Amino acid sequence: MNRVLLPKNLPELWSFLENEPEARVYAGGTDLLVQMRARCADNLVLICLERIAELTGIREDEDGFWIGACTTFRHLLNHPRIREQIPVLAKALSTLGSPPIRNMATIGGNICTASPAGDTLPPLYVLDADLILSTQSGERVVPLSGFITAPGKTQLERGEVLTQIRIKKPEGYRVQHFEKVGQRKALACAIASMAALVKTSPAGVIESARIAWGSVGPTVVVSPDAEAALTGKTLSPAVLEAAADLAGKAMAPIDDIRATAVYRRRVAANLLLRIGT
Repeated sequence: MNRVLLPKNLPELWSFLENEPEARVYAGGTDLLVQMRARCADNLVLICLERIAELTGIREDEDGFWIGACTTFRHLLNHPRIREQIPVLAKALSTLGSPPIRNMATIGGNICTASPAGDTLPPLYVLDADLILSTQSGERVVPLSGFITAPGKTQLERGEVLTQIRIKKPEGYRVQHFEKVGQRKALACAIASMAALVKTSPAGVIESARIAWGSVGPTVVVSPDAEAALTGKTLSPAVLEAAADLAGKAMAPIDDIRATAVYRRRVAANLLLRIGT
């Protein structure tokens, strides 16, 4: 039998964590419910964060956005400034799950689940997102790029909770692209996904490119070689194909019930060919 604790504010959360150091923290619970139905999560003490107002909401400043870790995907998708300023994230959120799932699932939960197929992770990588990890005694800032260490494994320490995500506005990146491939058009776990930001000059020359792939490695995959191959060039099929070949070499996909490793690598690299389309 699982026991659920419902703190109403951060002081109550820290008190619960002090008294129940082995407790499992969750927000929307969409991944946790799957585990419980599979009986992979029984006899737990659970701490639900959904009633803590300090962990929800979106705040914009001159440089970017502060997003509460318990902010739902629906809240993010309904925010006009998120859609306008960081459409690469909005596009990823719109492909994730079903409307009921998007109403419950939270951005912090998607990050901390640390699934290689997490749909928000490639966009947050290219956006250079920072995570605010908090305890009763203070907080620290960790870049998302170093937070996830393996499937389901993160840098979170005992008593520590992800409270906010910091995203800077990607100034000058005219191309913001996200795409994923699944076994069906909706309600699909990604076989491969890719997020890209591309900054071009008025003449169409690529000045900077940030690209990240999901579901083709134990964590999000990046390819500095592919990004370098694009820089200084114009977007063309030949340039994108050369970069795609380099990207494929950086990937380490696996065979599973959704796809073979060979298929994942090829499809993921080919997503690069669709930038700018």
